[in-house]
Amino acid sequence: MRTLLLSDIHSNLEALEACLAAAPPHQAAVNLGDIVGYGASPNEVSRAARELGGAFVRGNHDKVVAGIESAESFNPIAGMAAAWNREQLTAENLNWLRALPTGPVGAAGSADVQYVHGAIDDEDRYVVTLEDAVQQLVQTSVGITFFGHTHVQGAFTFDQGLVEEVIPEYASVGKQETWEFHLLPEVTYLINPGSVGQPRDGDWRAAFAVFDSEERVLTFCRTPYNLRLAQQKIFDASLPAMLATRLAAGR
Repeated sequence: MRTLLLSDIHSNLEALEACLAAAPPHQAAVNLGDIVGYGASPNEVSRAARELGGAFVRGNHDKVVAGIESAESFNPIAGMAAAWNREQLTAENLNWLRALPTGPVGAAGSADVQYVHGAIDDEDRYVVTLEDAVQQLVQTSVGITFFGHTHVQGAFTFDQGLVEEVIPEYASVGKQETWEFHLLPEVTYLINPGSVGQPRDGDWRAAFAVFDSEERVLTFCRTPYNLRLAQQKIFDASLPAMLATRLAAGR
C-alpha cells in the first residue's frame, strides 16, 4: 500500500494544494500534526485535511490553537499566530482539532509502523540531532516511526548499534523533484516527511513523502507552490511579517 505522509501544514493552503496535486498515486493518507498555526488559511486547510481523511496525530500548534494548552511555551510571534488562527476557526473545525489523537498512533494493518508528531515518548519534544534520535531508536520496538515537528525532511537509521542521518539530495530548489530511499527490514527508522507549509531546511518548496509498504520504498518529495499568494494572505491578515518572509528562505 502506498501512503501519503503530510506534516506541519501550518495553515498554508497554497502549499497543501501543491502537495496534493504533485503527490503520486496512493491509497491512504497520514497527517503528522500541526495542521494549523502560523499561516493565514486555518479553516481552508482544516477542511482539506478532513476531506482527505486517513490517520491523524495532533501537533503542539493544534493543541494551542484548539485551546487544549496555553501558548506559554510559544515565542510571541507563534503565540500571536495561534490566537489569530483560533479566532478564525469555525466551531466545527475547532472541535475537530480538539479531538485529534495523541501519538503514537499505529498504522492500520501493520504492527511495524507508527505515527507521532514529535518524539515517540513525548509528542512535544524535537528530534533534531543524532543524540536526539538515538534516545528514541534504542527504546522503540517498532521498525518505522514517521514523525514531524522539526520541519526538516530526512531520516535517522539505527543498524547494529550505529545511528546515521539521511538527508534527501535534490538537483535544485525550484522544481518539482523526488528522492527515493529504500528501507531494509533489519534497520530501525525515524522518518520525517518534512513540512508542507513552513520548511526549515533551507529549501522553500513544500515537502511531503509517500511510503510504499510492499516495496519498502520511501519517496521524499518537494514541490514549488504559490509562495507569493501565501505570503500576501499573511500580510492581509496583519499577522507578523516574519511569518511571510521566512517562507521564501525555507527557515
